[in-house]
Amino acid sequence: MTYQELLEEGRQTLKIAGIADAEMDSFLLFEYVIGMDRGQFFLKGKDLTSAEEVMQYRRLIAVRSSRVPLQYITGEQEFMGLPFSVNKKVLVPRQDTECLVELSLPFVKGKRVLDMCTGSGCIAVSLTVLGNPSVCHAVDISEEALEVARQNAERNHAAVTWIKSNLFEKVTQTYDVIISNPPYIPPSVIEGLEEEVREHEPRLALDGGEDGLAFYRDITKGSKAYLEDGGYLFYEIGCEQAADVMAIMEAEGFSEVACRKDYAGNDRVVYGRRKFVSRK
Repeated sequence: MTYQELLEEGRQTLKIAGIADAEMDSFLLFEYVIGMDRGQFFLKGKDLTSAEEVMQYRRLIAVRSSRVPLQYITGEQEFMGLPFSVNKKVLVPRQDTECLVELSLPFVKGKRVLDMCTGSGCIAVSLTVLGNPSVCHAVDISEEALEVARQNAERNHAAVTWIKSNLFEKVTQTYDVIISNPPYIPPSVIEGLEEEVREHEPRLALDGGEDGLAFYRDITKGSKAYLEDGGYLFYEIGCEQAADVMAIMEAEGFSEVACRKDYAGNDRVVYGRRKFVSRK
């Protein structure tokens, strides 16, 4: 069997299994197993495979056909141009969240930053590497998620302090910027998501309570005790949640509340500023 034939077999297998990105995923798994990029494939596609290569590739194609996310198979996902390790204990970092990071980057240089519900640590690590805050702390309730986040900080040489906490329970300091991509999907909606998400990504990181807004309410209210006067709160949101999240922030006294869209034109980030008030 040649490499071309092996790759085509993988593509057809994923297509039959109903994988939407069958062509891309079959090649990414091919590259992962064989170590051959597209340029090398163009030159060597008609070379013969080894029995070991065929066995390993077919095994991973079978795993992907069972709807295990590609990133959990390879253990890798790029985010903000940086490499991140992922496993089933954390959500796979998504391009939507890059919009959150990109919008907040100008606000963090030399500032004290807290990333709430950090998961894989992709937000905290990216802000530390690209934004140069004076301090970056990150919170998650899951110790297993924090283990992944610590690995990603070490991998990207990012100085982040990790805190195992139920939201602000163990937080003791104040910050200039608090940023969060919290769970925001209602349980009824989770059941209708694609199998890769519904069956394999951690429910703890998806479930935002009955209406999907529970964490926005709790974080917004709690953040006021941990944000410096004039500090900023940034959220990633579901594309239909902008009005609700903005109302929550305004009801808690935040000013300059605004929404930004993602690259697809959907509402994706809501942010606002804690009004200058006396702490006396």
